[in-house]
Amino acid sequence: MILKLQPNMPPREETGLLAKEQSSYLEYKSRPSDFEDIGDITLTLSSSSPFQRRLHRLLRNVAIIISSSLVVVSLRHILQRTEIQSGILVPSGPYRLVEVHEGSTFFDYYDFYEGPDSLGSAGYNVYVSKEDAEHSRIVDVIRDDSGEELVYMSSAATKDGPRNSIRLEGKRRFERGLFLLDVRHMPNGPGVWPAFWLTDEAAWPRNGEVDILEGVNGMTTVKTALHTSNECDMYAHVASYDMTGDWEWITGIPDTFTGQPNFKIVKPADNCWVMAQHQWANEGCTAVHNRNNTIGGPVNDAGGGVYALEWDPQNHYIKSWVFSPREDMPHNLIQAIETAGLTDVSKRVIPDPRSWRLPYAYFAIGETTGCSADHFKNMRIVFNLAFCGNVAGNRFTTECPTEAKQFNVSNDPVKTCEAYIASDPKALKEEAFWKIRGVYVYERELEKKTMMGEDSQQ
Repeated sequence: MILKLQPNMPPREETGLLAKEQSSYLEYKSRPSDFEDIGDITLTLSSSSPFQRRLHRLLRNVAIIISSSLVVVSLRHILQRTEIQSGILVPSGPYRLVEVHEGSTFFDYYDFYEGPDSLGSAGYNVYVSKEDAEHSRIVDVIRDDSGEELVYMSSAATKDGPRNSIRLEGKRRFERGLFLLDVRHMPNGPGVWPAFWLTDEAAWPRNGEVDILEGVNGMTTVKTALHTSNECDMYAHVASYDMTGDWEWITGIPDTFTGQPNFKIVKPADNCWVMAQHQWANEGCTAVHNRNNTIGGPVNDAGGGVYALEWDPQNHYIKSWVFSPREDMPHNLIQAIETAGLTDVSKRVIPDPRSWRLPYAYFAIGETTGCSADHFKNMRIVFNLAFCGNVAGNRFTTECPTEAKQFNVSNDPVKTCEAYIASDPKALKEEAFWKIRGVYVYERELEKKTMMGEDSQQ
């Protein structure tokens, strides 16, 4: 198609190509295969009155707009055709190892956060720099009796009361992945609050949070919790046969008007929004294991275990497993961890969660679910060891009655917990520390998806 604008007597004040030549024209030629040629359109002006000059400008602008629109349509058509022919890359292939955190290089993958705990947690501790942590020997790389390297992390008492502790924040950000934590001992005991989790703290809760391992006051049943912005709900989107665990059940939420606990409402914690109705503030959606020996003391006594989280937005789920005792681990998983550190890539075994048993936690995300996948993005790994605070502190009286009775401060559970921690009890030295074999992160290979359904691995 050719579109022409041909003024008979261009005004003197006109500038540009259209005004310089009487026979000038604006021409757009499109591909014959894309558009039908509808012939020439010629607009002729016979005089140069003010009205006609304005009309001329108007018609010229209309012609330019039409031409630009046709260019956009043509480019869009070309891009769509190119995309269909070349395909798009999606993370749907087999897993590949992207990070191995072990031994002497473990801390290279993390930054040490320095300062007090966040207001949301309000732990009775101060996080210290790597230099201070090494100087006070609360971080180290040690060898066990078999000669295996393990990462050691703990805390230290201070004159002021709050303990010096550690918070590691991963240097790499993730949009998906399979995350494995091989832990031989985790912090445990009254007032102790360790966690291994994923988050984007600068954009919380918009970019989400996933708690993979979080122990409070010596609890023995592991949970996985998601914390998000609004419109992330698992209700009616997760079948009972998708996981072996169950949702945490809630009751006793204070009535909005009276402030009194309401025990008439009992519901599962299946809404991930941090401000969801009829759930505790920031409870999120929480799945609980069906066994009570899956975190803390029982796992430590069994020689540790492996915690696995699969975050796979392409396949519309987040899954969580714990394998303890170690004899309970799938052979494929054992081989993957044992070979992850090999320099010969061909000898590494890739974990295959499809061959494992059902996860204890399952969360549906993405299309056709109640929680879009973009609730979780740009997250990094975090390790921390906190004490008391808004969770372990508020529950200290009910969950640690012996210690609460001995260190009672005005019947205030948080202050009572802090008094116990400030006393530097022997239990903290004996139980409140990490011993980690390693952290292993895998991501799915990118595959090319075309309209014809042909796949090719990248």
